[in-house]
Amino acid sequence: QVTGHLDDCTCDVETIDAFNNYKLFPRLNELLENDYFRYYKVNLKKPCPFWDDNSHCGVRDCAVKPCPSDEVPDGIRSGSYKYSEGASNLAEECEEAKRLGAVDGSLSKETQQAVLQWTRHDDSSDSFCEADDIYSPDAEYVDLLLNPERYTGYKGPDAWKIWNSIYEENCFKPQNVKRPLTSGRGELFIYLTKWFSSVCVEKRAFYKLISGLHASINIHLSARYLLQDTWSEKKWGPNVTEFQQRFDEVITRGEGPRRLKNLYFLYLIELRALCKVLPFFERPGFQLYTGNKSHDAEMKNLLLEILHLAKSFPLHFDENSFFAGNKKEAAKLKEEFRLHFKNISKIMDCVGCFKCRLWGKLQTQGLGTALKILFSENLIEKIPESGPSYGFQLTRQEIVALFNAFGRL
Repeated sequence: QVTGHLDDCTCDVETIDAFNNYKLFPRLNELLENDYFRYYKVNLKKPCPFWDDNSHCGVRDCAVKPCPSDEVPDGIRSGSYKYSEGASNLAEECEEAKRLGAVDGSLSKETQQAVLQWTRHDDSSDSFCEADDIYSPDAEYVDLLLNPERYTGYKGPDAWKIWNSIYEENCFKPQNVKRPLTSGRGELFIYLTKWFSSVCVEKRAFYKLISGLHASINIHLSARYLLQDTWSEKKWGPNVTEFQQRFDEVITRGEGPRRLKNLYFLYLIELRALCKVLPFFERPGFQLYTGNKSHDAEMKNLLLEILHLAKSFPLHFDENSFFAGNKKEAAKLKEEFRLHFKNISKIMDCVGCFKCRLWGKLQTQGLGTALKILFSENLIEKIPESGPSYGFQLTRQEIVALFNAFGRL
């Protein structure tokens, strides 16, 4: 168990544990069990964009069972939200915005193409993730409660290749430190510690976010491990040995506690995003629409209660320390930061285990959405109390990913 102060912020482990375990998580867990948050649309058939590898895990526990369309609530499938006159007006304004934003058919084909490219650039310029095309025939709804994240048997060279690609090619770290999460490399860990103290806060934060995400995934796999597999039953439960191999201070030569503290750092970043995005969800026109009017209103109240709880946390991370130097250099570093993370989200399409791919895509999109929120503070502050939010927008996919990813921490 880790204790004490966290680097690069004013918080400590004990304060986070008490706040999460006794205040926030019980309410969040209740929210995630409702229909709006349990159904996530994902394309698990996208090819890996980085290497030719069509190998997929043959273990049956790697499989994901998609939802038949009639099991998904009509409101989620239709994407509409018209409980009230205000919401209807909001929908009409959105349609009008789409109409006004359409490419003029009288323009030449070359100009139309250029306008479309500009639009796509505007849509992607604040995105930290490569989002799935939810309108693709290969995109399917998945019930997250029926496809829980747990150990599936996916391991070996294919799994290592994913994390090697993430750490070697997409993390800010010294080039001579190879795969810093590998155990038993004490001298490189010492070098990495020295490097941490000399590098800028943004690069340290990026590495800690990825390390924290990796630690979170490893904890889930250790907590829901396949302990018994016979013809009559499967038994899942905590595997203490597996946890110790990844996090014990002696076995990992001091790396394990740092990995766990990086998980707490990740928690602070996503918690701060929930605090910052409150104005977006507070608008009367925003609804968690599933088609069940009374239940949806109840869930929105619960959502707002959770966001106000997040805002009440006394020791929030100060994101203003990010990209605060020379404006030109800061903008360059911010774009590098964004593109590195976007690349990592693409790597999730290379995961051979479909269940691991599902949760990898969801959790990277959740963290990417949190980063988008933190770096869109000026736009969020300008959100009108009523009417559409043209400057800042979140899709249902981003909302579902954001809260489910936070719920995994």
